[in-house]
Parts: sequence; structure tokens; C-alpha cells
Amino acid sequence: MAKIFPFQAVRPTRDKVCLVTCRSYEEYVNAELAAQLDFNPLSFLHILKPAYTNQETVSFEKRYKQVHQKYQDFKNEIILIKDKKPAIYIHKIVTKTHSFTGIIVGTSVKDYCNNIIKKHEDILEFRVQLLKDYMKFSEFNTEPVLMTYPDNKTIENWIFNCCHKLADFEFSTTKKEIHYLWKIEDTLEINWLQNIFEKTESLYIADGHHRTEALKLLSEENSENTSQDHILSYLISENNVKIYEFNRLIKDLNGFSKSDFIMELAKDFKIENKFQQPFQPLKKHQFGMYLDNEFYSLELKKDADLLETALETLDTQILYKKVLLPLLGIEDLRNDERIEYLSGKQSILEVKNKIDQGEFEVGFLLYPSNIREIKALADANQIMPPKSTFIEPKFRSGLVIYEF
Repeated sequence: MAKIFPFQAVRPTRDKVCLVTCRSYEEYVNAELAAQLDFNPLSFLHILKPAYTNQETVSFEKRYKQVHQKYQDFKNEIILIKDKKPAIYIHKIVTKTHSFTGIIVGTSVKDYCNNIIKKHEDILEFRVQLLKDYMKFSEFNTEPVLMTYPDNKTIENWIFNCCHKLADFEFSTTKKEIHYLWKIEDTLEINWLQNIFEKTESLYIADGHHRTEALKLLSEENSENTSQDHILSYLISENNVKIYEFNRLIKDLNGFSKSDFIMELAKDFKIENKFQQPFQPLKKHQFGMYLDNEFYSLELKKDADLLETALETLDTQILYKKVLLPLLGIEDLRNDERIEYLSGKQSILEVKNKIDQGEFEVGFLLYPSNIREIKALADANQIMPPKSTFIEPKFRSGLVIYEF
């Protein structure tokens, strides 16, 4: 059964939180990153990229140690302070279209090893090693692993009541999001919540597979440091996550003419030409395609190969097995330079524009997966194809920090 733990978080002071917290480092374009680093001395980006001011090239280990030193500087300057008592935290994010509320806690590395915390994505070993070394030398983690738990009315009511109290933090971002944070440090209340989660059979990783595996390695490497036995986690009800698709853009037709390619597709799909009318799939096993200035609907024929396993029924796997691999010759979805991905958060007209500009020849639009598919894969110990889901909410760095 799932175990959760309170911890003493390091957090920005209340008056500085809106200046300190930032999006994940990779989300910034260069101009935006430079502006933040040049004009906001309190941004957590200065910790994440401490060599920015002199632009020096350093080894990974040296950079990680610089991250640790800059982090200590922020603490010494009272920009960041450590809570006096172990606590759990409720975090609410309100965007222009959605509202997400979850619980920030420590979860157990042992639960991950014992498959109580379940995964559905493959990992890249080199990324895991880099993350493990990063956390080893920096001695902190500020990016929680997003995990879902089954809908629970008792937890929902408790969160609802907590959110009616005055928040410890309330601030807005330049992306027009509003963030709230409540600290729960009452021992009886924490014990009550721990007991509820101990009755929860499984937690499912929605986002953060590499970080979870890195924390497992870190725990194995230094078994004497029990603080490394916990995973900084953001637990959210499975009905409160938002799952987007990743659409596929391909640079060529692998030697096929347009007519021959469509003829091959017709063996497995019912094809309808939508001409200039933008088309987005409305259900599973239906795909959109944009080719040569025209949109198409592709619907998997009912007499196509029988789909039995959770993996075989995934639209991303169907597209790979029926189109990308046999027709377009794309075997490695992660590394082939002929394929790129656009999240479903972006307009399908962005797919059209990239193809019209000649950068790509064909684009495929997918219907988003759902939490049931993710859980079925995880329960069956199967792995989703790369770039199958883009999941929200996304957490801000520097808001809640777990120290090792």
C-alpha cells in the first residue's frame, strides 16, 4: 500500500515567491531566459544556471556544485527559508482553462521498486544518470514527480475544506496562472491522510519517470542517507489531470508518391478527404492527416488486425505499427531525425503551417489518450511509445524544495 511522508520544505519568503519561482528551465526560449537572468536577480533560474553571468563552459560536476553553492547563497540571503516542522502541502494552480489541486508529499522509493508506484514510460539511461548526479551534488530537488491516485471523495472534501483557509502563498505568473499553497503541519491531520493512502493500492506516475528512476539510483548509492529514500511528489486525483496528445510531423514520404501512399493507407484505414477543412480526431482509432494542402480523416478498419493488449489498442502504437514503421521507415521514434512532435496544446493550424512552409511533408493528428489507458499499461508492465502524452499540471521550480 502507498506510503506518504511529511518533510521540512525549503520555500521562498512570502514577499519574494512571485519573483523566485520559475517554469522548468527547458520551457524558456533563449530571449526570455536571458531577460529573466539579466533583470530578475531573485529568479530560481540563477540557481539552475549559475554560470550564466560569465558564460563559462564547465564540466557537469563543476556546474552541479555551482548550483549547490548558488542555492546556499539564496538561503544565506534569506530568499529561501526552511520550514521548522515537517509538513505536507496543498498546491492549487488556476489557468485560463483549468484548475488543478494536488498534495505535495514525500513518497517511497521502496514503493517504486515494489511496483506500488507504477510507471508507463520508457527512460533514457544517460538522462537518468545526469539527473542522479545533478541531485547528488546539488543536494536538493524542486521538481516533484506528478502521480495520480484513484478518485477519493474523502480526500476531495478534505482538500476542499483546506482550500477555504488563508493560503500561505498566493501569486500570479506572467502566463496568467494563479498559484496557491497551503501548509499542513498538524500531526493528527498528517497521520489521518497517511492512513488513507495506506489503503490506496497503487500510485501512477503521470510525469517524471526519469526523475523517479534517478532517485532510486541515488538511494541505492547512498543507503545510509534516509532522506534519499523519498521522492518529492505531487499527488493529484486521476480525474484532475489534463492529458494532451502529441501530433507527428514527418519530413518525407519515404519514396512514395502521394497517390501510392494513400493507396497503402487504404489497406488499414477508411480514408475521407476533408480538403481545406481542418480535421481533428473525435474518437479513438481515428486519425487526422495533412498532406499536400489537404486534410484527411483516417479511421482504423474494424477488420484490421485484432487489438488485444493495452499497448496494441493505443493510437500512438497503431500509427507506429501501421504507418510510421512499415510505410515511412521510421523505426526509432525517439532519435529519427525525420520525425518531430507538436503537443496538442498547440493549434492544428501549426501542423498545417509547418508543412505548408516545406519543413515537413505530412502530419498526423491524434486523439488524446486517457488516464484509463495509462493505468492499464502500467498495470500490465507495458511501456507507451515515446511522445504519447503531454500531461498537465506542470509544477514551478523553486516553490517547494526537498533537501537531501
